[in-house]
Amino acid sequence: MRTPLRAALAGVVATLVLFSAADLIARAFGPPSAPLLALGQTIIPLAPAGLIKPVIDLLGHNDKLFLILTTGLGALVLGGLIGRLAFRRLRMATVLLSAAGLVPVLVILIRAESSVVDIIPTLIGLALGLLVFRLLIAAGAGQPTLRSGQPTLRSGEADGGRTESGQSPATPSRRRFFVITGVIGAAGAAAVAAGQTVASLTLDAGAAVAKLVLPKPATTAPPIPASAHPEVKGLAPFVTDPKDFYRIDTALAPPVVDPQEWSMRIHGMVESEVTLTMDDLLDLPLDEHHITLTCVSNPVGGDLVGNATWLGFPVRELLQRAKPHEDADMVLSHSIDGFTASTPIEALSDDRNALLAVGMNGSPLPPEHGFPARLVVPGLYGFVSATKWVTELEVTRFDEKTAYWTDRGWDAKAPILVASRIEVPKPLGKVPAGDITVAGTAWAQRSGVKRVDVKLDDGGWTSADLAEAVNIDTWRQWRADFSNVGTGSHTLTVRAIDQDGNVQTPERREAIPNSATGHHHIQFRVE
Repeated sequence: MRTPLRAALAGVVATLVLFSAADLIARAFGPPSAPLLALGQTIIPLAPAGLIKPVIDLLGHNDKLFLILTTGLGALVLGGLIGRLAFRRLRMATVLLSAAGLVPVLVILIRAESSVVDIIPTLIGLALGLLVFRLLIAAGAGQPTLRSGQPTLRSGEADGGRTESGQSPATPSRRRFFVITGVIGAAGAAAVAAGQTVASLTLDAGAAVAKLVLPKPATTAPPIPASAHPEVKGLAPFVTDPKDFYRIDTALAPPVVDPQEWSMRIHGMVESEVTLTMDDLLDLPLDEHHITLTCVSNPVGGDLVGNATWLGFPVRELLQRAKPHEDADMVLSHSIDGFTASTPIEALSDDRNALLAVGMNGSPLPPEHGFPARLVVPGLYGFVSATKWVTELEVTRFDEKTAYWTDRGWDAKAPILVASRIEVPKPLGKVPAGDITVAGTAWAQRSGVKRVDVKLDDGGWTSADLAEAVNIDTWRQWRADFSNVGTGSHTLTVRAIDQDGNVQTPERREAIPNSATGHHHIQFRVE
């Protein structure tokens, strides 16, 4: 007989089939056609501002995976609730399941990067999900498949509902239901693992990158001296590998952009609009610069900061072509995924190396870092400057336009503050007794790091040995040695001072509206 539990499981498995089949078929269509990605991407702008920072602090790079899992779990719960309704009202449950399955279809249709054909995987998944739902409901009700001409037994017939052998049909019916449910559920899970969502979250979007061949830079970045990186085991490399470079953005999956179809438009409060294609950009004399980028969400001592060698064209020269109006004070950059960032126009027009970048560490930008083009602006946190997959530069004013994060309470201009972190030893790490070496990294863009002080336990500040500075827009690494450190638990604290004399503040505050502050300190054990 049909039970509420079996009906609910039928709804869960049918929902799994809907999303897994659609996700697998979406591999042939691209990320915009994957319903889980579309739903998750729609949820991101709706998330309360107060929830975003704690999620990033807790999950870091796994925030996107968490959102997808939460979205999928929510869909399964909804499917189960609708399925349970089929225990008494099968027709209504089928209608509700159909309506719920059409929600991702509508979400895909209204997304700017989607086309009508992108709904095909979800429609196929919905049809399969409904078919499975009715199949499982029938199996859960214990209705056998009858041969032509056989009579149908109603419940209660054949000696009080028992077969001629005296056994209740519920046992084989229940077994058959759970076997079918398990097999279909396992197939659905396998389809999700092979589908578009997993591929996108694991950054399987590199095919378009192979089409782009970077020219040699007209201006090459100076070689990085060996003395810029102290030889201390456990210290971060001076140049961050792209796979280790932090990624914080609002795109669940990196947009797949054909460089031959990409263009960027400069418009708004300008005398002459400028449109730039990738061929136009690559024909320009490109500059190469070492620049550190920092996320405003970086907690004190966190890893949402990275240093790379970027290749691109100076944004100030592009703005000069467009001739901004004198009263313009902001450039609103637009990403292909709908993200916007508000950058003070002086930061894009002065002598800093603000780039429309196409390369990272000698190769084209990886998809997750903005391929085919992005902004790189020294001295400002990324949420107001480092727009990935950039397609527009809109010259405007702060009192006329707002951006994605400023609408959520973040600072509009966001200059990077002087900061430092300890990398050796690790928090709660163990080191041998005697002489110990500690090391880490500091940054103070647009000024440069002048000094780094470290303090062991309650002792005084000790000046660390600074590695050679590469330029004022890259981080600077440091090390310090302490002699005859006794066994037991110890605390290490660090602070940085920039070339203008600004001392890193010990005051603790949250990232909103403009960066977390405070001294980084760790505990470690000497044995």
